[in-house]
Amino acid sequence: MSPLLLFSFVIGYFLVLLLVAWRTSRNSNNDSFFIGNRNSNWMLVAFGMIGTSLSGVTFVSVPGTVGGSGFAYFQVVIGYFIGYFIIAWVLLPLYYRLNLTSIYNYLQSRFGVISYKTGALFFIISRILGATARLYLVINVLQLFILEKMNVPFSVTTFVILLMILLYTFEGGVKTIVFTDTLQTTFMLLGLIVCIVYIMNTAGHNIVSTLGELSGKGLTRVFNTDINSAGFFLKQIIGGMFITVTMTGLDQEMMQKNISVRTLGDSQKNVLTFSFIIIVVNFLFLLMGGLLYLFAVSKGIKVPSDDLFPTIALHYMPSAVSIIFVIGLISALFPSADGALTALTSSFCIDILGLKRRDDWDEKTKKRMRLTVHFIFALVFFIMVMVFKWIDNKSIIDVILKVAGFTYGPLLGLFSFGILTNRSINDKLVLYVCLAAPLLILGIDFINNIEWYQKQLKLDSEWINSVKDLSQSLFGKFKIGYELLIYNGLFTFLGLFLISKKPGGAN
Repeated sequence: MSPLLLFSFVIGYFLVLLLVAWRTSRNSNNDSFFIGNRNSNWMLVAFGMIGTSLSGVTFVSVPGTVGGSGFAYFQVVIGYFIGYFIIAWVLLPLYYRLNLTSIYNYLQSRFGVISYKTGALFFIISRILGATARLYLVINVLQLFILEKMNVPFSVTTFVILLMILLYTFEGGVKTIVFTDTLQTTFMLLGLIVCIVYIMNTAGHNIVSTLGELSGKGLTRVFNTDINSAGFFLKQIIGGMFITVTMTGLDQEMMQKNISVRTLGDSQKNVLTFSFIIIVVNFLFLLMGGLLYLFAVSKGIKVPSDDLFPTIALHYMPSAVSIIFVIGLISALFPSADGALTALTSSFCIDILGLKRRDDWDEKTKKRMRLTVHFIFALVFFIMVMVFKWIDNKSIIDVILKVAGFTYGPLLGLFSFGILTNRSINDKLVLYVCLAAPLLILGIDFINNIEWYQKQLKLDSEWINSVKDLSQSLFGKFKIGYELLIYNGLFTFLGLFLISKKPGGAN
């Protein structure tokens, strides 16, 4: 199919988003941008959150993992499911009781200004790294399979896509994103289902026969019972649970949409409905991965895992299916980028600049500052995507979850210490604790998973062998997995305990 024709559908899709943005941003103000005037429909938020949570990483990377690890990713999905219940019954009541616009205001009321700004800072770092990694993955697919054939440089592709996102988010913010995410989730799921149906029909399969053939090849196995493995099922489930609690429940982007719902009860219905849907959708992505694996084997296709889905969709499927795939891919790209850009703008304006507390600024001045911050973060996104291109990692989902383990750990420690204890802390020392904990866990994880770091960073030196020997002597065969986040949060919790005292001044 002509790359120009495919790209024309991308432009057409963007114009639809622009129309939705124009309709939803009329008469909007700063509260519309930050929390949607607390008037969002919970059903729309629940459905739209699917696209935000899954993103291009799930759309491209998860199906590609089946050939190597079967359905093992479903262990993490089970953890996600449990984590959403913790968000619904522990975190949301807290946020609504305090009537928060930024969830990090809780840290100020509980500990002090330094804790508050430290929490916001770690969110900003976490979301920049996570969102740009996801953005890079999808832009890279569009570049390799469409725009490179049109001789468009990667930097130009990145610039144009970020410009598109800016155009439909800079005015309406959350108020607009609730609607655009709903549209984008619809197209993303449509792309997934159409591709599943096409490959099944082509191979003469149905769901039962597909699962039967995959089972015969050992690829439907979910649970890893090797306790030393990074993929051990308890590590994956518990890690997935805490990933959800932190990357959703302690993340301003995700909670910004939830607290835009009118009441706590509706917000809880939103999260619980979403938790059941996410189980089904992730299963469909794994099923898609199994079908892609069987198709690739039959055709002798050998490509990196992240390239498997786009390769088959764009080179081995009819034009109509290829178009639907591209629209689904774009629909997976925009929710993870537009929400992140909006949430980062909100957090920086509210938490770092104190925009809502600036009584000396009128509404027009505040809006001008918000737009300036929005453009600056778009520039930061551009720079970070170019950095990921330079690194050129072939399995971005592992990188995202690894980075989350380091950057969200301090948030987990801060919130859990505030919720689970009644101790007060020395607010001035909080930043040092929150910097020390991830640095400590980084050193431990580097030694424990030296082979992973060697592969990702392309390290090749004699001292690597010394680190491998040290790893063997310290850890044996035990490997840290997604529970890295928990260790990081625990170190932060312990550090906060050391700088804390009981109510009334006793240690």
